[in-house]
Amino acid sequence: MSAERPILPPVRLHSEAELARDALAAPLFVRAVKLARWAGPDTRVGAGGELVEAHLPAAAEHLGLPADEEGAAYASEAWRLAVDTGLLDVTDPEEGELPDGSEGSDGSEESEESEAEGTVTAGENLALLTSGSPQDVLGIWLDGLDAVHADATAPVLDDFADLVGEDGSIDFDALDWDPEAEAEFLDGVLGNLYLLTLADNGAGDGPVPLPALAASMIVPDDMGEPTDDILEQVSEAMMRLDDQFRLLEPIGIVEYQPVDEALMVEEGETADASAAGADEEDVTRYGMVKLTPLGLYGVRARMLEAGVDAPAVGDLADKGADALLDGIAYYPEGAARAELQLWLAGRGTQGAVAAAAELLAAARGTDEGAPLRRLHCQQALALAGQEAEPAVRAVLGDQELGGLARVWLAEHGASDVPPPPEAMIFWLAIDTIAAQLDADGELDELQGLVEGLSAQHSGFFDEVWRVDHPATADVLEAMGRLHSDKKAAKDARKAAFKARSRAGG
Repeated sequence: MSAERPILPPVRLHSEAELARDALAAPLFVRAVKLARWAGPDTRVGAGGELVEAHLPAAAEHLGLPADEEGAAYASEAWRLAVDTGLLDVTDPEEGELPDGSEGSDGSEESEESEAEGTVTAGENLALLTSGSPQDVLGIWLDGLDAVHADATAPVLDDFADLVGEDGSIDFDALDWDPEAEAEFLDGVLGNLYLLTLADNGAGDGPVPLPALAASMIVPDDMGEPTDDILEQVSEAMMRLDDQFRLLEPIGIVEYQPVDEALMVEEGETADASAAGADEEDVTRYGMVKLTPLGLYGVRARMLEAGVDAPAVGDLADKGADALLDGIAYYPEGAARAELQLWLAGRGTQGAVAAAAELLAAARGTDEGAPLRRLHCQQALALAGQEAEPAVRAVLGDQELGGLARVWLAEHGASDVPPPPEAMIFWLAIDTIAAQLDADGELDELQGLVEGLSAQHSGFFDEVWRVDHPATADVLEAMGRLHSDKKAAKDARKAAFKARSRAGG
């Protein structure tokens, strides 16, 4: 059965211990933990669990922030995260109860004039940060990421107070705001950033210009020159993403260089003197964003939760050889090698023979994906070392595996390798090219392989069409397209016709 090509390449994640340390060092998470440990029995919260305004200056001071509006905003943000992640548990007061159970100056209860306040206690998750496992820490951090993601996709309501109901609900229809669409858009942006980070087997992990990221969501793939309307949409998306990445950076998922504020100066206003003479062609002024290792982990976790196939190197380390060879079928070379190394390491030196035998058994087959399985089996055996020799020798007489077994033994210096029958030589040639065609290898390398194999044997095309391999005709047709020698290419096409006639197709 041929393996399906994954939508996303595999990601190489840092260890859970390293990621947990990164999570604990994220600035917003650090502030949330500090406030969770600072809160006491006298700390009061509002009906929504928010820290009451009277406590904000002290909270900001505890965080080393100025006791002004900005410091209060940072403290309030950190407090919400502590509540959202279970570092603090909020206890709501009974309806009509005063914060301290006291009466008004006239002896009457003031519940109708004073908003009831609740109290907080340390949540179970606070202790897990020191006593729990890295997985515990990362689970708490992921809850925090969800909360910050929700904040980043929420509308700014400062100018829309009349749209907020008494119970805190928001009239989204009147606001002309679709919360699900906004969340999907940000997830799409993060998904594109994730894919760009993994591009070229991880070589694309540099910062991405914000305009390019916004355009990846707005500009149709088949559009040539963007229209003015599309450019306006990209500009609007950039400004929204600028706000969102400013919110996301403190939770640790991105490194972000914001849009130069001088670019956002309204027409007729005077730009900051420091911006005078700035290069308007400098793309970095329009914002640059990069996923951190923790960000790769967090975005992948969100994609997995949404049902997206987002593989990671190491996923197959505890699977059987059949799942391993199918799973790495279309991995980039470096990721496939890393996965094979992890799989072999899990079996140890004592299990080398058994591991090699399992790999060879999984490599058998006449289905479409079998040649690529055998190619990766050969790569795995090369990594397994000399200890795998007994298992390799055991398949010398196998039609499907005997050829690769002889190649392995020769590469490991064996002097008593039996010569392969001519039919096995041709079969291995077809199988090797079929695997490379399926793997979509580099054209130059594939052309070199085709020409090299056909040149090794005189009368190659006169004999190879008789090979009993499911891919014989397809391989010969490909050789006809790829071979640079016109006569050889013509011979390949003739051989392909004979192969199809022989197979009755």
